[in-house]
Amino acid sequence: MTQARATTGGRGGRRRTTLGGTTILCGRNLVQEAVRGRRQVLRIWLARDGRELPEGAPPAAVVDPVELERICGSPEHQGIACEVERYRYADAESLLDDDDALVVALDEVQDPQNLGAICRSAECAGASGVVVPERRSADVTAAVCRASAGAVEHLALARVRNLADFLAQARERGAWVYGAQAGAERSYTEPDYRGRTVLVLGSEGKGLRPRVRAGCDQLVSLPLRGAIGSLNVSAAAAVLIYEALRQREGDRKIPPEPLDKSP
Repeated sequence: MTQARATTGGRGGRRRTTLGGTTILCGRNLVQEAVRGRRQVLRIWLARDGRELPEGAPPAAVVDPVELERICGSPEHQGIACEVERYRYADAESLLDDDDALVVALDEVQDPQNLGAICRSAECAGASGVVVPERRSADVTAAVCRASAGAVEHLALARVRNLADFLAQARERGAWVYGAQAGAERSYTEPDYRGRTVLVLGSEGKGLRPRVRAGCDQLVSLPLRGAIGSLNVSAAAAVLIYEALRQREGDRKIPPEPLDKSP
């Protein structure tokens, strides 16, 4: 049976990013994180000039570098690629189960680069997950995987029918919901981000939609001191996420190592 194939244009011929609902990931880092992650790795291609397989990887098919370039649609495959199953989205409500859950909610962020970068920051900071609406939001594609440096293979990402309804449910479960809004009077450093918290960011240009904005307990802003009027949404998300992490870790200081007084 022949599988349906979706293709997009790219260097080196037709670019195969999806194959019958599965996804092609290219490059050492993405393949390694896919092997370590939750998704099933269906097969791996390895260039003849040789790359080591990540530990736990299934046997690889050794192919000519030209064939690997055709599979990836780019010469920037680093000698390895893999096919993984369709991305498994998480259940949104389960992200709020922990008393100290930290969830990042994105209101119609459609740029794959931004979604990937936000997922990378969220995963690195130990967030519980990311929530996006089902419509007018970027899906987890090969481009998102690449932009996240493989973080989406470990981070729980959920889709909801209505983001404003999800925020209402989060508040009912005791979460505080903070929306990033340019020009908001309250600084992003003022709220207490400890405990169950949802950080909400809107798309560039439009920001938060009215109903989503109304579903936030408070709106916060980041200071802008330069000539540019706004931060990229992924940069703003990283600032908020790490402010929450800073507060949660408190003022713990690592004791300095004792000085070596030996002659």
